[in-house]
Amino acid sequence: MIPVWNVAGVLPPIRPGVAGHDFDRSPYEVVLADLVDRFSTSPERIAILDGVLKFRAQLHSLGLVSGFQWVDGSFLEQIEVLESRPPKDIDVVTFFDLPAGLSEMDVINLNPTLFDHDLVKATYKVDHYPFVLGKAVDAFQIRLISYWYSMWSHRRDGLWKGFLQVDLDPTQDIYALQTLAAKLPAGAII
Repeated sequence: MIPVWNVAGVLPPIRPGVAGHDFDRSPYEVVLADLVDRFSTSPERIAILDGVLKFRAQLHSLGLVSGFQWVDGSFLEQIEVLESRPPKDIDVVTFFDLPAGLSEMDVINLNPTLFDHDLVKATYKVDHYPFVLGKAVDAFQIRLISYWYSMWSHRRDGLWKGFLQVDLDPTQDIYALQTLAAKLPAGAII
């Protein structure tokens, strides 16, 4: 379950009511349909979620079906109240296992545009960062994961906040698409 926004307009970094050392904290593991249901509250948000689902479909077409995504950015904040504007995009880090028999370069070569940060952001409204799982853990990888966690656990103004984690499993997208379609006005097409 996704926690409600706190009085600062962000997801709490630790679920309210649990001990400070509890594991029930950010990143909160949620199903994709719950993310869609909770945040599809405006035409701008619906368009961003549509982009996320289309982007995930492209990742799945490359065989990237095992792993998870960290989801964050102003999209998860009450940005309409905090800054009097809708969210412009959604921030996503995809942690994925390589398909059997393929290298990282093999996957990239299948569809290089999906690994072009600026193009993905312009096309899907997803500020995306890929991360391959299963490599030998070294100091750089630990530093990179720590970087993402520290960047996403705070707003630019230093406020501590939470973010979400969704599974990369494509079966979750079926329900998320149905949830998003139910949020559209009658006859609307994204």
